[in-house]
Amino acid sequence: MTQVPATKAQPVQATKGQPVGATKGQPVPPSVQAAASWSWRLLLIGAALAVLLWLLNELKVVVVPIAVALLLSVLLAPLVNWLDRHTRLPRVAAVAIAVVGMVALVVGLVTLAARSIIKGIGELWDQAAQGIDQLTTWLADGPLELTTADINKYVESFQKSASGGSSELVSGALHATTTVGHVVAGVLIALFCLFFFLLDGRTIWSWVVGLLPRGSREHVHQAGRRGLVTLGAYTRTQILVAAVDALGIGIGAAILQVPLALPLAVLVFLGSFVPIVGAVVTGSVAVLVALVANGPVNALLMLAVVLLVQQIEGHGLQPFLMGHAVSLHPVAVLLSVAAGSFVAGIVGALLAVPIVATLNTVVLYLHGHDKFPSLGREDHVPVRGRGHPVLDRAIAQVAEAEMEHEATLAEVEEAGPDTDAPDPR
Repeated sequence: MTQVPATKAQPVQATKGQPVGATKGQPVPPSVQAAASWSWRLLLIGAALAVLLWLLNELKVVVVPIAVALLLSVLLAPLVNWLDRHTRLPRVAAVAIAVVGMVALVVGLVTLAARSIIKGIGELWDQAAQGIDQLTTWLADGPLELTTADINKYVESFQKSASGGSSELVSGALHATTTVGHVVAGVLIALFCLFFFLLDGRTIWSWVVGLLPRGSREHVHQAGRRGLVTLGAYTRTQILVAAVDALGIGIGAAILQVPLALPLAVLVFLGSFVPIVGAVVTGSVAVLVALVANGPVNALLMLAVVLLVQQIEGHGLQPFLMGHAVSLHPVAVLLSVAAGSFVAGIVGALLAVPIVATLNTVVLYLHGHDKFPSLGREDHVPVRGRGHPVLDRAIAQVAEAEMEHEATLAEVEEAGPDTDAPDPR
């Protein structure tokens, strides 16, 4: 029997006009195939994110209050737990005390600031009018050399444009009314959700986790626990940073005798919840008030106070406290604030950093990096067991048959032994 001699395997060479790495039946190289595979997947993920952002924007009247309620529940949970452990009050009473106390504190601060504004706005308005007169004099006598007729012409044109925009003013008033209605509805939703998050938060979380596939429930539960720790650390740290900013700028304004020092401090406290950017914007309001009320020298001193407070925050509080709490680089914080404000305005700027910090913790845990190993994994959320359609149907049929049998027995007992009632056997 004749044997065919073995031949050497010849190396595959690319033909003329065919890319290197491609075969005769596969003209596209593997690198292009991989790029194409990544491209359509990334496009699909981007489309899903776009739909999610659109849906959140459409439901922002509900989504934003829920997010605010979640932040406040993380903040008030230690107080509720302390009241629940150290007093004989039921948990619902402890939750009610915490929520009512928070509302009373916020209303008290707003009332105090509003009284200060009403008390000092008249004097500030007179000083602003004097400043406008000085500005008009400077325009006439200064380097611009504008005549009184020119200034009057500009004032008249401004008045005409203002009077001609009455329809815009009406639409703006209607829009403001709608916004006030949304704010009131959002406050009510936030308080309602806050109360039940503090009262039945564990039950609600168990229901949410129970919607997931059985194999991923425990991982999601442990990741959610760590995300909640990050969210609480961010909230407490941001309150501390905002308080330091408000005290620094408020005390500086009081020393420099800037009007409305207390309302300015409250404004700085609220604005500081937008990291890095908020305190700068609200501090500039204090500088403008100092300029109008006390002149340029006082405004420069107020600007120095604002910059000093910002340096303390930027080089002391943010790197040590906020960096330790959320483990985010200042660049990531700034980019998160910018992206959040671009997508959802002020609300997006407020919620961007806690969302990014929580997602960072959750994603890292799901990929094997535990930022809080001290939490352990002994806490297991009680979730619903896995049901079986056939077994559930059989159990329902047995229960129905037992109920029918009990009803027949009851009819027999009521009818007596001498009647023609059917035999239950």
